[in-house]
Amino acid sequence: MHDEQDQVTVTFENHDFALTPSPGEIILPVYGRKIHHDPQCGHLTDVDELPRFPDPDRLLWRRLIDSAPSHDTVARTGFARSIGLLGGSGQPLTSACSCVLRPISPHQAATMRPWPLDEAVRAFDSDRFAGELRAMEGAAEDVRRDFPWEDWPTLPLERYALGQGGSAHTRPYCYLMEFGSKALGSIAGGSSTKHLIYQRSQDGSWWHDSRYADEEEAWQAVRSGIVAAVTAAREGRIADIDTIDAVRSGPALVAKTLRVYAPDDSLAVYGHDVVRHFVHQLTGQPVPKLDRFALHARLKEVIDGEQRFAGWSYDLVVLFLYWWTNPVRTQQIVKVAPGANGSLWDECRAGGFIAVGWDEVTDLRSFADKDEFLAAFATAYTHEYNGYQSKISAKANELWKLQSLRPGDLVVANKGTSEILGVGRVAGDGYAWREDRPRYRHTVEVEWDESFAGRLEEPERSWATVTVRDVSAQVWSRIRRAKSVPSVEDVEDDPVSDATDAALTARPLDAGLTPLAEALDRRGQAVLYGPPGTGKTYTALRFAVRWLGELCDDLPDVDPYAEPGAPAFRRTLDALTAAGRLTTVTFHPGYGYEDFVEGFRPVKGGPGGLTLDRVDGVFKRVCQAAAADPGHPYLVVVDELNRGNLPKILGELITLLEKDKRGCQVLLPLSQEQFTVPDNVYLVGTMNTADRSIRMLDAAIRRRFAFLEQLPDSAPLQGCHVEQLHLADLLDALNQRVRTHLDREKQIGQAFFLPNGAPVDTVSGLAAIVRDEILPLLQEYAYDDYSLLAAFLGEALVDLDAHTVRDLSDEGLVTALYTELQVKGGAAE
Repeated sequence: MHDEQDQVTVTFENHDFALTPSPGEIILPVYGRKIHHDPQCGHLTDVDELPRFPDPDRLLWRRLIDSAPSHDTVARTGFARSIGLLGGSGQPLTSACSCVLRPISPHQAATMRPWPLDEAVRAFDSDRFAGELRAMEGAAEDVRRDFPWEDWPTLPLERYALGQGGSAHTRPYCYLMEFGSKALGSIAGGSSTKHLIYQRSQDGSWWHDSRYADEEEAWQAVRSGIVAAVTAAREGRIADIDTIDAVRSGPALVAKTLRVYAPDDSLAVYGHDVVRHFVHQLTGQPVPKLDRFALHARLKEVIDGEQRFAGWSYDLVVLFLYWWTNPVRTQQIVKVAPGANGSLWDECRAGGFIAVGWDEVTDLRSFADKDEFLAAFATAYTHEYNGYQSKISAKANELWKLQSLRPGDLVVANKGTSEILGVGRVAGDGYAWREDRPRYRHTVEVEWDESFAGRLEEPERSWATVTVRDVSAQVWSRIRRAKSVPSVEDVEDDPVSDATDAALTARPLDAGLTPLAEALDRRGQAVLYGPPGTGKTYTALRFAVRWLGELCDDLPDVDPYAEPGAPAFRRTLDALTAAGRLTTVTFHPGYGYEDFVEGFRPVKGGPGGLTLDRVDGVFKRVCQAAAADPGHPYLVVVDELNRGNLPKILGELITLLEKDKRGCQVLLPLSQEQFTVPDNVYLVGTMNTADRSIRMLDAAIRRRFAFLEQLPDSAPLQGCHVEQLHLADLLDALNQRVRTHLDREKQIGQAFFLPNGAPVDTVSGLAAIVRDEILPLLQEYAYDDYSLLAAFLGEALVDLDAHTVRDLSDEGLVTALYTELQVKGGAAE
């Protein structure tokens, strides 16, 4: 097998892969249609001598995947036949085995070397991009024709701004920038605030920076700012654009404008993170913290100084960069129901889109931000949802999710809780409001693949009551398993499998885990805090399995994608713990510095059988192991963080925990040793805010941790009933009352209704949870104020005269909960 040290990362179709270099020849399979680099690959048939194909420059793998997109097997077949790339049975080879390109996660990719620039330049065929270069310049010419540069100083607002549905100028400048010039690169997505000024379609009012008195004053400033930005670029002063206040909040629009009007002085790269990524990949050095256009100037400087790009146009360089090291964004997978009982599926399939309703709220891009959208949604749908704030918010979030979808994301079309109608890839501009449709006007452009049609092994009950929902890694695996494939040969040559293998093998972190990964990357330590039962410890351990598991693939019995509750999940935790990569501790009032860092402890030995000796604490031992193994992350999970005396437990470590102090040394007072916290040590704490608010924590502690709030989430209970009582409605209504009378920190978490990880589904089980777990907690919150307890649960459960909880049967208790908290909803007396 090839040494993993030789592997480098490449990107293709929005996924990261570890490339095992070719040995100078391709190994051809007897069966199947994938090229191989490793003769020991387990996917190869065990025969005495496998045929080979010469690969003298070791770049055939790239030419194969560049010959056509992975789903276009016809074009790939044509390429393979044209060069004689045939397997042992004479079939054309159309894709690469994992012994050539192994799908990996973004975390894994970050730890590996990129595909060398020299090799990439050698493999780059600029002729393939001749059409794109012509299209880019043609699109720029179209914009310059409709909006000559000399017109800009006096350009009227109606020629510029979006939202003017009745205007004679149906293609204003901002429309061309976002929708009419795709060849120049996309700035689509998000709200219209990126255009600096626009007219709201819902009421005709103008949005602009609030520093300006009206739209005319705002337009004067924006127009002058755009002119100044282009002038600065033409004069070689791109970094000066950061000082132009009027255009500061529209960097993508300004960057694309520079490509149109200053093509010889700017690059067609519009995202700040993308610019940073390219600078890092080209230089191999940490990227300094620079403002947006100062970073643009830095990228241009690096490219101008790179001899490999001598004689290339900036457009060709940009196309090369995206081809060589396209920054991989986290792929979203969502399920969207195409109408009730799949009623819109035929229309969506034929039209290449997915559509949802809520048409009383218009184009999502016309809202300045999510808060403005939420207010509009509440106004439009409060009556329909009976003023039920939690449901209004949940449904609004479903609709808002559509505008976050980008090309390459996946949409699962479902019918009911078990049937998969198809899976598609988001294409084009993604979300679009289609005014020409009679209803269901919120749409997303999708390229459908019906080969995924089938039924899940078990119904996904939460789908029963939601239209749009994130698909977790576990559910996506079940969808993939439900996909029928007729034969082994078809599996080997399955175009959909080729196109989505990376989505299956190197799945993105679930939405609930991504913020934690980002917080650890940014700060090194984070705290999950929230009311009881919100799954803080569960989230921490699920994160440990997923995040550490992907980065510790050197360990046996590690399955990063194991589902919580499954035997593989416990085996993974045990394997990570045994290897020292994961350490879990629980703080309590008796826990001290000597337990965490170092202290004197009685140990065996000495005249009396025991002697007092200095012993290293938990965290010190973790840091020592991590320092000796810098290639792997080490995670410490501290449960009940706030129950310990943190300043006392951490001592002088409070300084070393800061990200920019990692690697620095302090002298431990007891052992007189120099001690450091390595960069590869991370800490996640959990904190129950019903016991102690984060406001009570030491200020120095708060400054050094990222704090991520874990609020109750009824999503796992959607579609789950006990008799007539919908558990999601029960939780939402109860928490709405708790928030009204107390505060958000004393809500009830969803975990109370998920014994052993599954929703309670019996009357006796729910009654026991309410009596033994929820009622005592609410009584503690109410301090034996039974009028307050009745405001939570209703007088059918609480006897105000007797100051007690009524002795109801299991069935009577569930009926009372249904009447009070589902029929009446969240309204509190």
